[in-house]
Amino acid sequence: MPNNNQPSNNPWGGNKSPPDLNEIIQKIRNVKKILPGGNPFNFGIILIVLLIALLIKSAIYTVYTVPSDSVAVVQRFGLYVYTVLPGLHFKLPLGIDLVEIVPVKRQLKQEFGFSTPEANNPYQSALLFDQVRETQMVTGDLNAALVEWVVQYRISDPVKFLFEVRQPSATLRYVSESVMREVVGDRTVDEVITVGRQDIESEALMKMQELSRKYEMGFSIDQVQLKNITPQFLFRRLSMKSIRRNKKKKS
Repeated sequence: MPNNNQPSNNPWGGNKSPPDLNEIIQKIRNVKKILPGGNPFNFGIILIVLLIALLIKSAIYTVYTVPSDSVAVVQRFGLYVYTVLPGLHFKLPLGIDLVEIVPVKRQLKQEFGFSTPEANNPYQSALLFDQVRETQMVTGDLNAALVEWVVQYRISDPVKFLFEVRQPSATLRYVSESVMREVVGDRTVDEVITVGRQDIESEALMKMQELSRKYEMGFSIDQVQLKNITPQFLFRRLSMKSIRRNKKKKS
């Protein structure tokens, strides 16, 4: 008499037998019959249709247009490959080629101390709470003035613009503010307000161009134009300390 308590060596568990191959095939056929038309051949047709739709979608994304005032920088697997001119072009699909449109013929500008409403360039003007701060400057005779100005520029080298400097437009704002503070700080408040405006614009333009080439930002600085300049108050404490220092040196 067999012992029911003895563990079974059957890998299928208990008295179960392995699945029948014909039964598995029949189940697969039953699933295919659920497809439209009840014909297993329709399964292959659906696969072909899906494949064609995928190819059409990929073909659509391989076509791109470059505007007349721009060029396109093409990267393949993240590496720069070439630059293409305006017109209709093709790229490799599925993320192999990435295209970056750069407006090289468009005149761009950055505003300091004010902002033009509905500007498209996020770096054209600073945030509202920064607009006053960036214009507060100290002249060479220790007076304070609020200086507003505009920098007009173009993207001359799209490859350097994209790959040489991180956030080049933000870097240009920092460079412009630093240069303007230096130039204004070398002049008296009367020169800044009246006769020295043109000299300030010329010197600031020259220094910005030099720094742009040094850091390879890919910009061409075309013009620096001063706007409103408002003198503030005298730094009397600083002036008195400076006068006292000068007297001590002379004595």
